[in-house]
Amino acid sequence: MPESFEPVRVSRYFTRPSFWIAAGLIAVFAIFAVPTGGIGGFLIMLAFGCLLTGLYSLVTGRRSWASIPSRRAAALVVAASVFAAIIGGALVPAEHRADSAARSVAPASGQARFDFTAESAPDPRRVTEPTGSASTGTTLVVIADSSGTDSTALALLAKLPVKGKAPMTGYARTVMFGAAWIDQDRNGCDTRNDILNRDLVKVSKSGGCRVMSGELVSPYTGKTIDFVRGNRTSTAVQIDHVVSLGDAWRTGAQQLSQAQRVALANDPINLFAVDGRSNEQKSDGDTATWLPAAKAFRCEYVSHQVSVKATYGLWVTVAERAAMLRVLSTCPAEAAVSSPFASAPAPAVVAPPVVAAPPVVAPAPAPAPVAPAPAPAPAGVVHPGAFCSTAGATGVTAKGTAMRCTTTATDPRLRWRSA
Repeated sequence: MPESFEPVRVSRYFTRPSFWIAAGLIAVFAIFAVPTGGIGGFLIMLAFGCLLTGLYSLVTGRRSWASIPSRRAAALVVAASVFAAIIGGALVPAEHRADSAARSVAPASGQARFDFTAESAPDPRRVTEPTGSASTGTTLVVIADSSGTDSTALALLAKLPVKGKAPMTGYARTVMFGAAWIDQDRNGCDTRNDILNRDLVKVSKSGGCRVMSGELVSPYTGKTIDFVRGNRTSTAVQIDHVVSLGDAWRTGAQQLSQAQRVALANDPINLFAVDGRSNEQKSDGDTATWLPAAKAFRCEYVSHQVSVKATYGLWVTVAERAAMLRVLSTCPAEAAVSSPFASAPAPAVVAPPVVAAPPVVAPAPAPAPVAPAPAPAPAGVVHPGAFCSTAGATGVTAKGTAMRCTTTATDPRLRWRSA
């Protein structure tokens, strides 16, 4: 006879609409939490639904939609839910936690939300170094060495060529200037985090590079910004290219090598951490079309623009040069700045002094003995006060008075005077 099997019994609560509705809602919320919170967000939402169910059964003594058999079982569900929520919180990415914490901060500080642009992008998910080896000897700048910018900004401006702007044909940020942001100086950190770490104070980091929070006094406005990393808050602080990449493309960067353009996009002298509003207002403007609202910073700002253009062999337009000259004429001693990518000038070679051998000097012959001068002969009879020619000569008057040929303090002529 064929074997007979007992029919499988299915619990009644699996057939209840309430079970599937409640379980479906919890699953949907948990799945929606994955894109922003990852597995941690999934666990938190799942734990939240189970916690509410367990608390309901624990307080009312009813089975609820999940058919929890007793209050003891409900207490276990509550405890497991709390534990799962703790584990999920630890697994949520740090960036999402910072974003959630900052949502209530941004409106209170009155900061508007700005969007990252191609030039001022967020830091990358993976830090990469520029293509090629650091020892290839590739020249990253146009000037021979840093002595090319060792002057005042005003003097350096006088050396920049003046031309019209080239068209934007062929410009693409990532293609022509590399991805934002790379580790150009090979210190293990991307350029955006390098500049945030340089320009912010009260910095807190995740690891050795990633700036999570800090305080910035925007050089373009003088206003203080509390920076908190997050999907909705990071754009409050953006990295501005002092010479924008679009302006650089139209004033000579088309002629640079790819390595030089990437260096220009990541050069610290061409970058400032600033408020998002100023960066959006500036766009790709030059000095003729945009200057910082903080007038006290304009000299330093223009000095950096002149230094960047000199370092990378870029030119200025007539209007741009005139605007730069107006600013720098108010601070003629403002120094230009040198790029860390420019090599140091070669030390001057000083030849050792040539020490000549002392000349051989023959001994001088002994001087010949000098015969004493004969005493002047007596002049005979002379007249007092008459002129005479030989100093020291002697004579007598007709009366026999001794006379000598001399001068006096008041009469420099030789005369016969009383001896």
